[in-house]
Amino acid sequence: MSAQNKIAVVTGSNRGLGYAISRKLSQIGNKVILTSRNQTDGLAAKEQLSSEGLTVDYHALDVTSDASVQQFTDWLRETYGKVDILVNNAGVNPATKPEESSLLTVQLETMRSTFETNVLAVLRITQALIPLMKVHNYGRIVNVSTEMASLTSIPNDYYPLAPSYRLSKIGVNGLTVLLAKELQSDNILVNAYSPGWMKTDMGGDNAPFTAEEGAETAVYLATLPDGGAQGRFFAEMRKFGGPVQVQW
Repeated sequence: MSAQNKIAVVTGSNRGLGYAISRKLSQIGNKVILTSRNQTDGLAAKEQLSSEGLTVDYHALDVTSDASVQQFTDWLRETYGKVDILVNNAGVNPATKPEESSLLTVQLETMRSTFETNVLAVLRITQALIPLMKVHNYGRIVNVSTEMASLTSIPNDYYPLAPSYRLSKIGVNGLTVLLAKELQSDNILVNAYSPGWMKTDMGGDNAPFTAEEGAETAVYLATLPDGGAQGRFFAEMRKFGGPVQVQW
């Protein structure tokens, strides 16, 4: 299947990493569906990419809402009849809150809301769109995670504790493995990756890399050939000059 025939959905794609992923996927010939909770911001992103000659569409989407996901899915089915690529990028990181410096002070409500967006919402939109992949036996699902969620490296890493964010992304990694196991006979490849620390609203201006650099591995995983990696966790490609797996 050529890129020109593929429909790619990127959640939270009106800015930052999601916007960069959308641009790169569109530049190689995919029809990208931008999504955001705020319609004004999303339409502005669509207008900008369209002005660059890229083929994109837009629909409002709140991945934490059953009704919004259902409306979005119905629109996709009626408009395009399928989905080929899903990049689960939408997420939150409350790590800057003082109480997020320790498990002894973390607020359970903050953790609960973080899990709602970073884990349950990923499952919600993925459950909704997988049937639109199965109709033609093809799909690529990319879950945006973080090396901060690697259980192997947590004891020795230098990151802040950020328990709500870390534990939610550990949940994303778990979803990735379980989905990959369940979909291994459907030609739907499911993988997670860490985009690293980037100059985005979430990462701040002191980050060493751009969102465009952080998007590289997402595009690699979104365009895997049949029989490609399944249920794996990848680092940002710029670190190693190519795709390198991270230990869970």
